[in-house]
Amino acid sequence: MSVSQLEADSICVSFDGRLVLDAVGLTARGGEIVGVTGPSGCGKTTLLRVLAGLHRPDAGQVRYHGAAQPPPASLALLAQHPRLVCNPRWTLGRIIAEPALIGGTPVSVDAIARRVGLDESLLQRHPGQVSDGQLQRACLGRIVAQQPTIVLCDEPTAMLDPIATDHVAELLSDVADGGASVVLVSHDADLVSALSTHTHTLPGG
Repeated sequence: MSVSQLEADSICVSFDGRLVLDAVGLTARGGEIVGVTGPSGCGKTTLLRVLAGLHRPDAGQVRYHGAAQPPPASLALLAQHPRLVCNPRWTLGRIIAEPALIGGTPVSVDAIARRVGLDESLLQRHPGQVSDGQLQRACLGRIVAQQPTIVLCDEPTAMLDPIATDHVAELLSDVADGGASVVLVSHDADLVSALSTHTHTLPGG
């Protein structure tokens, strides 16, 4: 049996006195894609922010490989809105290569671009010069370069057309097959059903 790489236990979060997450638990083992679904406002993105360490829960705990903090470079977040997380001064090639530059491990940016379906001619462009879908592909390339053990995805196909959505689904499957734990938050029930090892459905508020 694969090892639990991400565990959330009894997570509770309230906003302005309203309970958004009520004792939510989640476990993701290596090689698994765990889907998280539910109606708008049920706390899916809040849960992902807690898992990413971006929001401290009112109660409960998250453990990464059994520890309270994830090991360096072990966690990656694929955001719904790539423009909010990408440095507008960087080229797409720099966005992809940054984890490797930090880690001192050489990568072939051109090869990663081809893998994620990004035209190599776009690698010298900046985020403001490409579409949302092209920028999301660069963010996927960044994850490929980083090779994290935990990948958190917040509506990763929201900016993509159906063909690109299929490509992203294939890439996420490849990431999981490589041993990573993937948590997939999405309104796309077909995508979650097709990819997920198991699914958590959060109740509406």
